[in-house]
Amino acid sequence: MDGPELEYVGFWLRFWAFIIDSVLAMVILLPILHAYAGYSYWPGLWSDMYTGRGPTAELIQWVLPAIAVVIFWITRQATPGKMAISATIVDAETGKRPTTGQFIGRYLAYYVSMIAFFLGFIWIGLDARKQGWHDKLAGTVVVRPRRGTGTVHFNSP
Repeated sequence: MDGPELEYVGFWLRFWAFIIDSVLAMVILLPILHAYAGYSYWPGLWSDMYTGRGPTAELIQWVLPAIAVVIFWITRQATPGKMAISATIVDAETGKRPTTGQFIGRYLAYYVSMIAFFLGFIWIGLDARKQGWHDKLAGTVVVRPRRGTGTVHFNSP
């Protein structure tokens, strides 16, 4: 394999990357939602989030973050949270950049990973290659420069 040796990124590092991404999304989206709905949005933020907000709120809450994540994956192979931990998403077979279709499929497969109490995400901690169900379905793995054991060798028998 060309380049530095890599290691698979496990559950807890990916969880912290998710927290970073979530905080960034809230910092960006909550002021937009406030501008759209005013103070009436805040009292029901958690309890009424999914009711009566209209298509614009749905677009802001669901579609814009999805587009942002996929754009980050396509351009950087990582979200800001993954960049913070030096992780990138690569094709599981070649170790190269995944296709746009793989990235879109990976995002849609997040919903599969949420089924059954987020077991598809918990699977990251159980799998030898640290793949969640969304990674397996998209044919991707999350790696970072080697820091210890667990070196990744692509195309090895």
